Amino acid sequence: MNWFALFSSALPLIALYLYGLAASVLDAWRPSLSELMNARRIEWVYQASRRDTPLDGILSGNIMSSVSFFASTTALLILALFTVIGQLPQFAPAISTITFGTHYSETDLQLHNILMLVLFVSAFLAFTLALRQFNHFCILLGALDHRDPATPEHVEAIARINAIAAGRFNAGIRAYYFAIPMVAWFVSSWAAIAVTAATIFMLLHREYFSRARKVVADMPAQAPHKQGRSE
Repeated sequence: MNWFALFSSALPLIALYLYGLAASVLDAWRPSLSELMNARRIEWVYQASRRDTPLDGILSGNIMSSVSFFASTTALLILALFTVIGQLPQFAPAISTITFGTHYSETDLQLHNILMLVLFVSAFLAFTLALRQFNHFCILLGALDHRDPATPEHVEAIARINAIAAGRFNAGIRAYYFAIPMVAWFVSSWAAIAVTAATIFMLLHREYFSRARKVVADMPAQAPHKQGRSE
């Protein structure tokens, strides 16, 4: 067993979970794009409570379709990985042709495929949980009585369910990002480490320093909870 190869193989999976923990700490210092969008979710629910149109149902349906697509795709990837694990001796010669500077034993390849399986199983669980929570959001949104203004507490509770579901969906998407260094591992252990670092940098930039984050941060808030109290 090549211990350096095992470390570089497990590094993307470790980075995925450490990034999730670090993001909650970083949000207290500089709100991420996801955190800023949570305030917009409150505005959405507040506006939905005031209008009786199919618009909000269409928006919710589009979100759930996206989550369902990723959940179904991830399930297919899990089945494919099971197939590879069961037939690794047949795949090993082909994999060895793209390996650069590192010799992987069959044990190394088996462990790496198992770690990839863990990565995509965690993504599948995140997507299915997000789908369930978005379903709860749709039910709560549909239960609003448009004849009476929703209370600020009611609005914030529904928006919070949406934010929790979005957080699970983002966790599943991050697993896909960290699958890239998992694939780079087949080329070289050093390539896996380098691509893991690049993936972390890319995620930090997109969440905390991107142009999209600046646009959302500069948008004036409508303060729907205050409007709700005034009514």
